[in-house]
Amino acid sequence: MLGNFKYHNPTKLYFGKDALENLRDELKNYGKNVLFVYGGGSIKRTGLFDKIMAILNEAGKNVSFDDGVMPNPTIEKLYEGIDRAKKAKADFILAVGGGSVIDYAKGLSVSINLKDEDPWQKYYINFEEAIDDIVPVGCVLTMAGTGSEMNGGSVISNHDVKIKNGKVFDERVFPKFAILNPELTYTVPRYQMVAGVFDIMSHIMEQYFSGDDDNTSDYIMEGLMRSLIHSSKIAVKNPTDYEARSNIMWTATWALNTLVAKGKSQDWEVHMIGQAIGAVTNATHGMTLSSVSIPYYKHIMPYGLLKFRRFAEVVWNVEPYRFNNDTRQIAEEGLRRMSDWMKEIGLVMNISELGVNESNIDDVIKATFLLDDGYKQLTEDELRAILVASM
Repeated sequence: MLGNFKYHNPTKLYFGKDALENLRDELKNYGKNVLFVYGGGSIKRTGLFDKIMAILNEAGKNVSFDDGVMPNPTIEKLYEGIDRAKKAKADFILAVGGGSVIDYAKGLSVSINLKDEDPWQKYYINFEEAIDDIVPVGCVLTMAGTGSEMNGGSVISNHDVKIKNGKVFDERVFPKFAILNPELTYTVPRYQMVAGVFDIMSHIMEQYFSGDDDNTSDYIMEGLMRSLIHSSKIAVKNPTDYEARSNIMWTATWALNTLVAKGKSQDWEVHMIGQAIGAVTNATHGMTLSSVSIPYYKHIMPYGLLKFRRFAEVVWNVEPYRFNNDTRQIAEEGLRRMSDWMKEIGLVMNISELGVNESNIDDVIKATFLLDDGYKQLTEDELRAILVASM
């Protein structure tokens, strides 16, 4: 492993069927005025809302609500949440939902006590660090994918300027605790579930496809990817298979809680393209990633050929002798098998299906950050070619 690094993750995890019972003890550590943040009505239909309210009432908390957090949460929603939090004098945020809800809650936590600054400009354009007066966040996870339950990431969309940006905050903004019960993910629609699966896969690949040193993190990531592929095939056939859903949920957390990033350069270009597509079309995040991944990785493969060969052999079980030990053919076979898996579980494979066309492709290009940390930094012409291939 190369370089020097620090590792510290302050989030406490509770995992399993009885994980919610730990909320009682955790609430003792935080303030009396709780802002309960959630999305649509699904947590009410499943009964989770009532269970959490019973625990909050038993703990004697003053509860206010910030509901209606949408997928790809917007800056307008963040402004609304700031107003609600201030009126409630919130000193603790409880986020119940998937990655969008938790991302939003972290953006809210660093914005409530801003004085005369705009959170969009400060955090999502200038990428400045958080203020000191942060309102702590705890979360109950209902959808696996983003890893937001154990990291500092917060992604917010601004449709007026067609930009979807993420800010990765420092450890002070990580959720203080996260409650992970795989059973809470059972009711997630299949489309959203498989989108979450690919978000996990993309998180791992974007850290994996970088560098050429012998890095322990790469071995960990190979195991995570193999587990995810295996469990996803089971979960799409039987969404209530506890073992499969628990493995997916656990993999999602470890894919992006900063552990496997240590000692690594990283290539987040797929996420930059996907977020740009999301900003223009408001498409589901994981599907924006799946729709461009195969063309992107085919494009950069020649610049990191040995790692793509390793990916093919270790993750996809490609046998070198079947391809006369030809490194390029082995690497290509790995991507072909990845494509077959993506189709098998029902992922979107082209950006046209998400609403990208000739009339708005320039908006996607304009909204995409071109990074220089991977095997190949894209030019704008290369980006356009990848998007065209993705159609």
